[in-house]
Amino acid sequence: MSSFKQRSYQKELLDRDDIPFRDIKRNMQELDYINHRLGGHAITLDGVASLIRESHQKKPLQIVEIGCGGGDNLEAINNWAAKKGVEVELVGIDINQECIIYANEQTKSKGIKFIHSDYRDVTFENKPDIIFSSLFCHHFTNEELVSMLKWMRQNSSLGFFINDLHRHPLAFYTIKILTQLFSKSYLVKNDAPLSVKRGFKRADWQQFFTQAGIANFKCEWRWAFRWLVTSHS
Repeated sequence: MSSFKQRSYQKELLDRDDIPFRDIKRNMQELDYINHRLGGHAITLDGVASLIRESHQKKPLQIVEIGCGGGDNLEAINNWAAKKGVEVELVGIDINQECIIYANEQTKSKGIKFIHSDYRDVTFENKPDIIFSSLFCHHFTNEELVSMLKWMRQNSSLGFFINDLHRHPLAFYTIKILTQLFSKSYLVKNDAPLSVKRGFKRADWQQFFTQAGIANFKCEWRWAFRWLVTSHS
């Protein structure tokens, strides 16, 4: 169990730049399915709702996702907003150009804008209301995460939230067994268990936010082995 005390820095296959896009596409399709089945999208929607519940935000609500991948989170928000009668402007940012092309294909006619860029290189004419990430933070080092928190705080008007993994042995062995049995993606089989080892404990988030100089945040555990971390501006 000692391997779970500290975050793993072992790189995931998805972090390499020589993976064929057909394999990345299969990976994104399976992650979308996992998010649907294990409540990942529901956690993201809770993050949005928690930041707008008591606010008097301008219309439309501007929401930006960094590390958007195939755009499934933004599509889930778009569908939720339509049911709730909430007008939204949605933007996804990803450094992988092929992910952006795929996201545009998947969300065609949804009115979602996608930007191919490192999130750190993006400047906004007006601050978006909400910035968020989902299953993105665990790809970074602790030092990089502190800088990311500062960036999200500086660039959002209502606040930001993070949906990411809880580093726990039960989560690791469960997802390892499930992906070996049911996944058809070698990326998912390798990276899903490893991503848990790269995930977080509550104390990690407390440390990151302290180092970023952000006192106003809330860290909530969610099923299945996720953290919803929110910070109001």
